[in-house]
Amino acid sequence: MPTKRHRPRLNSKLAFFKLQIRRSRIERLGVFAEETIPPRKRVIQYTGELINQREAMRRTVRMFLAGQAGRVYLVRLNRRSSLDGSVGGSGAEFINHSCEPNLTMRRIRGQVVLYSFRKIRAGDELTVDYGFRCSHLCRCGSSKCRGTMCHA
Repeated sequence: MPTKRHRPRLNSKLAFFKLQIRRSRIERLGVFAEETIPPRKRVIQYTGELINQREAMRRTVRMFLAGQAGRVYLVRLNRRSSLDGSVGGSGAEFINHSCEPNLTMRRIRGQVVLYSFRKIRAGDELTVDYGFRCSHLCRCGSSKCRGTMCHA
């Protein structure tokens, strides 16, 4: 069961660089690099409660009906299961979407790991393209913004 109020924290054992959660210009909170991160490096593992797709849908609908649709911390692991970062999350669940991201998400042997695909300077916000299949509005502010979080 997800917590009512998710407390922002980073699990330093699952982060491979110094990172910090703080206010974001994109959306509420974000994750920021406290040191330079080279390209093609493992940055942080996404963790959370392992749930099936039926439970993931139930939680998404419940959050939507509660008016909190933008606060869902689910990452699909495979066709049958997802990770709910609101329960046991590493802090990676606070990484915001961007149409011009600096991280990519990889699923490796039952784990979700975020990698840098270009140099990230100290102070930069970490971002990933969520690639949703629906029409969530995007507020990333990138010059390449698609207007939605959907893959083109």
